[in-house]
Amino acid sequence: MPLHVPPAPAPALRSVRTALGSPTAVREARTPSLRAAQGPATPELPLPVHVLDRITAQGLSATRLAGWRFLIRCGDRAVAAAETMLTPDGWAFSHFFEGPYLASTERALQQAESLPLPYQPRLLSVPGLYMLTLWLHGDVTADAAEGHPAATDLLVPLAPAPPGIFAHRPHHVTELLPVLTLRATPVPLLGSPA
Repeated sequence: MPLHVPPAPAPALRSVRTALGSPTAVREARTPSLRAAQGPATPELPLPVHVLDRITAQGLSATRLAGWRFLIRCGDRAVAAAETMLTPDGWAFSHFFEGPYLASTERALQQAESLPLPYQPRLLSVPGLYMLTLWLHGDVTADAAEGHPAATDLLVPLAPAPPGIFAHRPHHVTELLPVLTLRATPVPLLGSPA
């Protein structure tokens, strides 16, 4: 089933296009692949980036929209990503980057294309575990800027994943949240009150 990629806010896309057209922004970016890219670079596959701020003992979660991420393509491959953030004046370009999450995101999106059900792709960051997942939301008509992971949604950990959590293996939210809850809960030190 094809993925239903949500449209990014127009100002977010505009800010990334403006940054791509700025020699200063591209030259100062810590992305050698983007600086060395031959030909036009275009922002594609906008993904809302949600942050999982807390995981409760019951497995319930609170998420918030932190930005939109675009894969920057040059020819047939992604050479970098661009991140936008919400400011008091609206959506603004934040930064370009590259690294392992770029290839891992592309791989996870390709895997998701072969799934039998339609999904709306999002990214879910779990800062407490230094973890990023592709969040496949089952309601393809939902507002991509809102919501929290539903029990039937899939989470695909991106590489590098925390120890004991396998990258690129889809998990239902109900399977992965308990694992994340255990990992994110601080363990009391020996001799400290429980």
